Amino acid sequence: MPRAKFSTCARFSYMAKNSIDFKAVILAGGSGERFWPLSTPERPKQFLRVFGGESLIRQSVTRLLGLVKFEDVYVVTSKDLVQATRRELPEVPAANIIGEPMRRDTGAAVALGVGAASRGDRSVVGFFPSDQMVSDPKRFRAAVKRAVGIAAKGRRIVTLGIKPTFPATGFGYVNPENGAFVEKPDAAKARGYLKKGYLWNAGMFIARTDVFRGAFGSCAPDLLPLASGRTHAPLRDVYEALPKISFDFAVLEKCGGVAVVPGEFGWDDVGSFAAFDTYFPHDSRGNVREGPCTVVESDSNICVARSARISLLGVSNLVVVTTPDAVLVADKSRLGDMKKLFRK
Repeated sequence: MPRAKFSTCARFSYMAKNSIDFKAVILAGGSGERFWPLSTPERPKQFLRVFGGESLIRQSVTRLLGLVKFEDVYVVTSKDLVQATRRELPEVPAANIIGEPMRRDTGAAVALGVGAASRGDRSVVGFFPSDQMVSDPKRFRAAVKRAVGIAAKGRRIVTLGIKPTFPATGFGYVNPENGAFVEKPDAAKARGYLKKGYLWNAGMFIARTDVFRGAFGSCAPDLLPLASGRTHAPLRDVYEALPKISFDFAVLEKCGGVAVVPGEFGWDDVGSFAAFDTYFPHDSRGNVREGPCTVVESDSNICVARSARISLLGVSNLVVVTTPDAVLVADKSRLGDMKKLFRK
């Protein structure tokens, strides 16, 4: 099926008027564990075409069009996924898709993206995950537009904070009053954060190049050479010496002073198979069925048959997935523990 044509105007009018040079970096280092066996290390979550028709990584790019052109989009991914990413995003210049030699979490990925995408200290660079859903792209672009404007004028990193819809324990939070970040809480703390007006940390960060480099220099100097584009050794050698640390912990929690732009645009992390309950219809007993599934006297199951037929009898709250290579059977309440399957 041919892909739809998308508008590629480079900037909103305010960007052209104020000559804001904005680049978008997509962080695409997923390992494929949370949606195994639909996703695998060779075809991780961002390549899934389950939610919304297009792959998640393509959606992450197309909803930014109107703020950037394809040529102003960069992707930081695993070296093993560079070719697959280029096939998925043929409009993005091949040189803009950058492969990390090994996983070092988002600290190194953001630093590498700053070094690759910046064109002078006053370039504004935004970082966006490759594996999230946004149901209202227009409102999303409006929030990004506001964040870019703040970032261009000031000397702070700007983040998009999502208004919570429930006291989630799987997300970090940010205090919109002072820009302080906090780690994933327990249930009691999460309820307290909602009462205080904290927002979810969605992992989207925007700042001028000089601000990013200043933050790395002050809070994570080991990562500054990547952000400066001044690494003289082979990238693999550089990465082997780097700490495995998230950008949140390496920079945001240490440096502080982050500006927060609240966002309400239907954001969803689609972090596990539980997302099927959100995006797929249910039968009369609350089951989600995709593919050849027979469900008898069973309730609230998620059944995804990509190869062999699945037949359920007298069971509840299960996730059952078949692919040509594997079968998953899991209790819904244990979806947060999927990574345990890969420690064996």
